[in-house]
Amino acid sequence: MSWELILINVLAIACIVLAFTTYNLMIKNEKLEDIIHSYREYITKLQEQISFTEKKVKEIDERGTFQSDDEIGWFFKNIKTLQESLSKFKIDV
Repeated sequence: MSWELILINVLAIACIVLAFTTYNLMIKNEKLEDIIHSYREYITKLQEQISFTEKKVKEIDERGTFQSDDEIGWFFKNIKTLQESLSKFKIDV
């Protein structure tokens, strides 16, 4: 066998291996893109829920109806604190 034939065989095998690895990486990349898309949808829905809850808590707080009762006032104050903590995670898009 001549060295040219050996070189051609080595290059052919290298091309096949590179094609396989490229295809494999493409499939993995597509799966990861799907995961990122689902995370993006989840984060968007979570942000919408945080905004809605924040708006409702502010509406209730403006009326001041829950602050008059001691037990409910304590509970409402804790809910308000939790809502403020959640609002820190809101990203303006």
